[in-house]
Amino acid sequence: MPELPEVEVLRRSLEPRLVGDRIAGFEVRAPALREPLDPVVFERFTTGRRVEALDRRAKYLLIHLEGGATLVIHLGMSGRLTLVPGDTEVEPHEHLAFRLASGRRLRLRDPRRFGQAFALPTADLAGDRHFAHLGLEPLSPGFDGSVLARLAEGRRGPVKTFLMDARVAVGIGNIYASEALHRAGVHPSRSVARIGWARWEALAQAVIEVLSRAIAEGGTTLNDFADADGQAGYFQVSLAVYDREGEPCPRCGRAIRRTVHANRSTFYCPGCQR
Repeated sequence: MPELPEVEVLRRSLEPRLVGDRIAGFEVRAPALREPLDPVVFERFTTGRRVEALDRRAKYLLIHLEGGATLVIHLGMSGRLTLVPGDTEVEPHEHLAFRLASGRRLRLRDPRRFGQAFALPTADLAGDRHFAHLGLEPLSPGFDGSVLARLAEGRRGPVKTFLMDARVAVGIGNIYASEALHRAGVHPSRSVARIGWARWEALAQAVIEVLSRAIAEGGTTLNDFADADGQAGYFQVSLAVYDREGEPCPRCGRAIRRTVHANRSTFYCPGCQR
């Protein structure tokens, strides 16, 4: 499932090629995604408008259009958003496509249909139900150990679950939480009530480093993710613990173990992580 790094990679690959173009029209071929696609809303907020900027909030791609409107796209579990020539053959599961004035097509393909696409006034973004509950951006200024420690006050659950709570911080999915905890030397089952300031600081820094490296390496492609050109990421080559059960830890050589937190597989080193 694409997380923060993958969406940021997509944003960066699209931005220089999409800004300045204009949405000439759209086709909704299969409206039944996680939320129904609404042609009336797309017509009102996207058709005829120039693309002014691309942004990201959590795992949502924000395409800001002239006139104070924003097209929002979430890739779900299997979505791909690609920019192709207008005469490119329609692919299976191509549920939504925007025709651009340049003659190209911005298409959303989503075999499992957990993705989302909607449009709204830009001024309404922060209060919209998709965004109002979201926590900190871990790559924004001010994300540090003291912030995590404050947000953990009064809690007692596992730190892995805490990191993946979108109300705390956004985009730290299963892979990146496992990798950051290993980098910081923190056991994923350790209660947030038993983490001191120094460890919170190390963990915040590890989150930043892991996410930043994943972005630099094009994201993680385990199944479906690709950038706007259809190119897969390669951060999976750099994974230290995720999906490496039984393999030696790159730091101490102990065998990587697997456990489960909140119904998600968690990988960790019993030697390095305490």
